[in-house]
Amino acid sequence: MTDLLTVIVLGIVEGITEFLPVSSTGHLILATRLLGYDAERWALFNVVIQLGAILAITVLYWRTVWTVMSGMLRGDAGSIRFVRNVLVGFLPAAAVGLVVHRQVEALLGNAEVVAIALAVGGVAILLVERLAKPGTVRGVADIPLPTVVAIGFIQCLAMVPGVSRSGATILGALSLGVERRTAAEFSFFLAIPTMLGASALEIFKNRHALTAGGAVGPLSIAIGFVVSFVVALVVVRWFINLVGRHGFGPFAWYRIVAGSAALVWLLNG
Repeated sequence: MTDLLTVIVLGIVEGITEFLPVSSTGHLILATRLLGYDAERWALFNVVIQLGAILAITVLYWRTVWTVMSGMLRGDAGSIRFVRNVLVGFLPAAAVGLVVHRQVEALLGNAEVVAIALAVGGVAILLVERLAKPGTVRGVADIPLPTVVAIGFIQCLAMVPGVSRSGATILGALSLGVERRTAAEFSFFLAIPTMLGASALEIFKNRHALTAGGAVGPLSIAIGFVVSFVVALVVVRWFINLVGRHGFGPFAWYRIVAGSAALVWLLNG
C-alpha cells in the first residue's frame, strides 16, 4: 500500500471511529496488523490526525461553543456549569493517565487485547441499553457534579485499547441517569480537553521527529488531518440521528462481530 493511500485510509478510520462507541485507537491498532504497516513509523501521524476530529466537533457545535464562551464572560451560571462539568470530567483521565501511561503504551501494540475489548464492550452496551432506566438529565450544564466525577473515572477504562473513550463515557452517563442525546454530546465535549491533552503529550514526546523531519512528513500529516476532519463532520451528524432513532444497539452488535472476527483472524494468522 502506498503512503498516500495509507494516509487516506487512516484518516477515514480516525474520522469514522473517534466519536462512535467503537474505539478509534483499537481500529487503528487492528489496521496496523491488517495493512501490515510500521506502527512506530506512523505513531505521531495517528496522534496528530485526532486534532482533525476535535476541530469537527468545534465546527459542528460552534453555536454551543460561542454561547458558552460568551456566557462565561458575562458570568452566566449555566455556561459556568457547562465548562466546570467538562473540565471536572477530564481531570480523572489526566491524573490516572500520568500515573499509568507506561502500562497503557505497553498495551497499544496488542491487537488481541483490542479484539477482546471490542467484543466485551459490545456486550456491555447491550446490557446497559436493557437495564438502564430512561435518563432524566438533559443538557451538559445540568449534569450533577458527582455524576460528572463518576463519568470522568469511567472514562479511564478507555485507556485499555479497544474499550472506546466515547463508549465508556456514554455508557457511564446512561447508567447514571443522563438521557441519550446529552450523554453523547457530553462525550463529544469531554473529548476536546482529553484529546488535546493526549495529543499535546505525544507531540511533546515526539518533538524531535517534528523538528528533524519524521518518518511521515508534514504533507502526509496535513492530508490525514483534513480527511479525519471531513469524515468526522459527516459521521457525528449521522451518529446523533441514529442514536435518537435506534439507540446504541447497532454499535454493540458491530463491536461483537468485529471483535470476534478479529480475534479468530489474529489467533489463526
